[in-house]
Amino acid sequence: MYNILTLNKIAPAGLAEFEHRYFSVSDSVEAPDGIIVRSKDMLEYDFNENLRAIARAGAGTNNIPIDRCSEAGIVVFNSPGANANAVKELVVCAMLLASRDIFSGITWANSLTPDSNVEDVVEKGKSAFVGPELAGKTLGVIGLGAVGVLVANVANRLGMKVLGYDPYLSVDHALSLNSAVSRVNDLKSLYEKADYITVHSPLTPDTKGMLNAEAFAIMKHGVRIINLARGGLVDDDDILMAIESGKVARYVTDFPDAKLLGHKNIILIPHLGASTPESEENCAVMAAKELSEYLRFGTIRNSVNLPNVEMERTGHIRLGIIHRNIPNMLNNIFGTLSSEGVNIENLINRSKGAYAYTLVDFGGDIPNPVVQQVKDLPDVLRVRVIR
Repeated sequence: MYNILTLNKIAPAGLAEFEHRYFSVSDSVEAPDGIIVRSKDMLEYDFNENLRAIARAGAGTNNIPIDRCSEAGIVVFNSPGANANAVKELVVCAMLLASRDIFSGITWANSLTPDSNVEDVVEKGKSAFVGPELAGKTLGVIGLGAVGVLVANVANRLGMKVLGYDPYLSVDHALSLNSAVSRVNDLKSLYEKADYITVHSPLTPDTKGMLNAEAFAIMKHGVRIINLARGGLVDDDDILMAIESGKVARYVTDFPDAKLLGHKNIILIPHLGASTPESEENCAVMAAKELSEYLRFGTIRNSVNLPNVEMERTGHIRLGIIHRNIPNMLNNIFGTLSSEGVNIENLINRSKGAYAYTLVDFGGDIPNPVVQQVKDLPDVLRVRVIR
């Protein structure tokens, strides 16, 4: 029986993925084998020895200490693409809010008093809220992952010219991208041509503050910027100066903070990108499946710190070995196993950056002392026996 701790409210459809005969799930279990989380800050979380995996019901993992997890042999999963449609729809909404001053217009219309001649006042006042149409304008999409591809495709269908930038574009996402979308090889080309820019990149040391004064200087005067990806991608001080100068006509973000409050032409959305019932359910189901399959079978799909590894079960006992990705590691592991005469039926090894994962199936039992010898090897981080 595996203990699963929920650190946030998780959609029932996701929790239903944990079969009762294998899992005990609650928000109060002690010494969990797995954790499923949404937005709870885990950066200072004290890991128990039994913890083997954390599944994030969402795409971003900034609330999880990835490096610390990796060193402890804890697999971290996320749910890429599960909320993509929800975010795509909000991007379309954000582009419209950035174009036509809908938000201010609604606020003004609702401030009118019943004793005024409402119809006449509206006709006279509506010109204060005009704005351009999307059709015929150029949209720059930074990041062509699950969300970026959907945004690029729907913008094309709205009659926009679309430029896409992503140096790490996957084959699957490339195949999903509308052929009318023009890919550019550098951000400068995108900045120079785009009337609208929407960013869909992960937040990393390289992308933090990527939309800054230097980037704004290259852009068209009056560009409109949408950020529903991560707040840290846009430099707050620089966007405020760009708004003040008119370089940026309007900034729409899903990440309000104290610096951005109360500024004209900045529209703050309260982190609604994935806040739909469908998205929350999709993310919960994907995260629960990832966690369940890893704990029961050793399968890894959609991990942010370890490689995807899947192997058909062929033996009686399975070892899942997380180790550093260094030379001679496999020789050390298999040398230890072969010296004890155990019968290896099947194996697979994959690496991701500094870490690697090896699955080994055995035809019969593997003695506990042999397992311990593998655990004791230098640079082996965790060994699991899966029966």
